Amino acid sequence: MGFYSDRILPRLISAGMKNKAMTKHRPRIPVLASGRVLEVGMGPGLNIPYYDRKVTHLFGLEPSELLQTRAAELAAATRSPFPVEFLTAGAESIPLERASMDCVVSTWTLCSIPDLDRALAEIRRVLKPDGQLLFLEHGRAPDAAVARWQDRLAPVFRGLAGCNPNRQIDASIEAAGFRFTDIERSYFDGPRFISWHFVGKATPDRR
Repeated sequence: MGFYSDRILPRLISAGMKNKAMTKHRPRIPVLASGRVLEVGMGPGLNIPYYDRKVTHLFGLEPSELLQTRAAELAAATRSPFPVEFLTAGAESIPLERASMDCVVSTWTLCSIPDLDRALAEIRRVLKPDGQLLFLEHGRAPDAAVARWQDRLAPVFRGLAGCNPNRQIDASIEAAGFRFTDIERSYFDGPRFISWHFVGKATPDRR
């Protein structure tokens, strides 16, 4: 890891995650979680205040120690009613036992994981058979003109922030062996090439 990825990128992520559109929609997903919860890509912990008391233990998967520190400070400042435990690892290798989580939460994270298929397989592995993947992600738009711009801009976003704005997130989740129990696909406020979103719930497909 270099100076940019260790020191600059985490600060850019922390600032970017506080924009108006994200702040408006952020509470929709954490409030649905309960029991033992894993948040993938916790970042600076901006979801922590929105988790309900139904959560008994929150695991924050976050490879950046700088962002972990900010998340721990926020958890302390908001007097989180449940323990928050940080896991320093990437989503492609989650250091948790099989079928040990009631919920996995992912908000604006799946776009930036280098090996998405492997990460989704790991998420499925740690979820209980009746567990839920709760997600709020942006990705490839259905409009051809917008999708072309996403393809053109993807190398720039990837280089600056590790983000792949043209990923077909819903298709990837299904291909990893999940079944949607609820999903909304729509544009949020903001430039269209980064504002097409997938919001919903999915469970491991038992078929």
